Amino acid sequence: MAALRVRVRQHVNPLANKYQTPVNPLEWGKIYAHPNQPLHLDIGCARGRFALKMAQIQTHWNFLGLEIREPLVDDANRLCSELGLTNLHYLFCNVNASMRSLLSSLAPGTLQQVSIQFPDPWFKTRHAKRRVVQPELVAELAEYLAPGGIVFLQSDIQFVTWEMCDRFAAHPAFERQGNGEWLLENPLPVPTEREIATQNKGEPVYRALFTKVEYNGK
Repeated sequence: MAALRVRVRQHVNPLANKYQTPVNPLEWGKIYAHPNQPLHLDIGCARGRFALKMAQIQTHWNFLGLEIREPLVDDANRLCSELGLTNLHYLFCNVNASMRSLLSSLAPGTLQQVSIQFPDPWFKTRHAKRRVVQPELVAELAEYLAPGGIVFLQSDIQFVTWEMCDRFAAHPAFERQGNGEWLLENPLPVPTEREIATQNKGEPVYRALFTKVEYNGK
């Protein structure tokens, strides 16, 4: 039976007061059957279908999808439960208010992959602070991502990917892979719904991959 698509607002202002309360630290052993498996964090997971398919094919990894639109999270966790997946969870939160409290209880070295795919572009300059990749988020990921871990970025809006790349490149913990050109292919085995739709229209997708390196901070 086909799943019903939950209808929600397309845009949510992450600077609104109701989204500023950090989430409580997670009890990882209650979420995952094997909490010590490497963790993939999908920031802005929307309906969560990317993380769902990844969890199904990479059972030796745990996946955590973060999304600011609560109805999408509820629906994704419902589907996860119906499928009996024990290496997948979704969390309603504003990542820019919750990253530190979320990851503070995570065992060192566990977080090994991060994906930020097709984030809301917030086109207007006065809305730039609403974009998900802020310098503070980059610094927090630098603190918790394991050395050698990766951050995968992609969008169908070129300036958004440029800005994300600039912010990761500005931090000494991250090194961009390749020669600075956009990746021609997705290095992950599962495309997102937006990625498929964009490519079906013959439009470009801008992709970049960063690796966490050793630096003085950690």
